[in-house]
Amino acid sequence: MRCRNAPSANINCRIFPGHSIESIRDELAKVIGDPGVTITQLPPKRPAPPAPPLDPKIIGPMEKLVAKYWPGLKVIPAMANGYTDATFLGAAGIPTYGIPGIWGDPDGNGVHGLNERVEVKAVYVGRDYMFDLVKAYAD
Repeated sequence: MRCRNAPSANINCRIFPGHSIESIRDELAKVIGDPGVTITQLPPKRPAPPAPPLDPKIIGPMEKLVAKYWPGLKVIPAMANGYTDATFLGAAGIPTYGIPGIWGDPDGNGVHGLNERVEVKAVYVGRDYMFDLVKAYAD
């Protein structure tokens, strides 16, 4: 039975591929350390896809083009902090990758705010990188 005025919290977890919702729930319970606290997942329940393999056929062209467009930088796999088709495609066994190519400011460029912005040069260089990457994959 839930008390009407009982304290509650809503925690938005960005779960890395390869980790189950259940394992995150168990970890939260462990951190909270109070068996009287109930942890409930709110709908909609989304699948927990595995991390896509870092196949050299995928990563190799990225590395080559990163060296061309941004000399000295490395390709570093990262999880996008958004909701993508990769959630469902990965869960169906289809490895899915994002292709970032536009840089931003450390402040996040005002993402989803009233002053969201991207440098014009970043758009053009990112466009060229992505175009060349798609061509490399098509060969």
